[in-house]
Amino acid sequence: MRLLRFTEWVLFAAVGILAGRATGFCAPAIAADPGVLRVGVTANAPPMIFKEGSDFTGVEADLARAMAKALGRKVVFVEEKWDNLIDALSDDRIDIIMSSMSITLPRSYRVAFSEPYLKVGQITLIRAQEKWDYAVNLAVQAKRGIGVKPGTIGDLLLQQELPRAKRKHFSSGDDGAKALLKKKIDLFVGDAPMIWYLAGQYEAKGLAVGPLQLSEEHLAWALPRSNHELLNQVNAFLRSARASGQLNQVLRRWIPALQ
Repeated sequence: MRLLRFTEWVLFAAVGILAGRATGFCAPAIAADPGVLRVGVTANAPPMIFKEGSDFTGVEADLARAMAKALGRKVVFVEEKWDNLIDALSDDRIDIIMSSMSITLPRSYRVAFSEPYLKVGQITLIRAQEKWDYAVNLAVQAKRGIGVKPGTIGDLLLQQELPRAKRKHFSSGDDGAKALLKKKIDLFVGDAPMIWYLAGQYEAKGLAVGPLQLSEEHLAWALPRSNHELLNQVNAFLRSARASGQLNQVLRRWIPALQ
């Protein structure tokens, strides 16, 4: 399978993103407060953003806390379903989305993106002994199906590039990995950081990172298009964190593969 160019996959991401679905839970409303940074997250994407007990942790959590401190604000994490995040931003229930969100053209019509902070891609989690079994034609060879989280770039990529593939949706990467172990699917597709994390978690049980990279994309934070002041503050924080090494320190703490 050829490596997708950024301009190719970013256009097909239009399918299903512009119209946010109203299903799923909405977090209790927290009134806007200049002293509070309301950070919208879907905490099911380790190592980027997830929960340990009741605590939010990962790359996004560390950077959100550092940003709030730099801005002189208190951080409050607001948990939303993935499909509700942009609506929550539009409805002023959150100030910023920090949840491993890729920059896409359709999303850019609804939100303003910060400068990107990480380049990633969609890759596969496989059973280690089958590393090269699906390198020719995923749609035909993956007879049990390909796992993916719904509404993600990986999901949209499969719809566009592999319409004949049998897609199976899982609410988290962990659920996808367990299905892979039980041979309910043949591969699981997701953002590279999550797949690397899952491969580390399940290495002893025989899972590994597959040899294919299906796309390239840039992660960034989403803000209301009207809030130019906050966008400028967020970009200033990013530049400072990048220059000081703080950004790389956080990324490498959670994503050793970047070293």
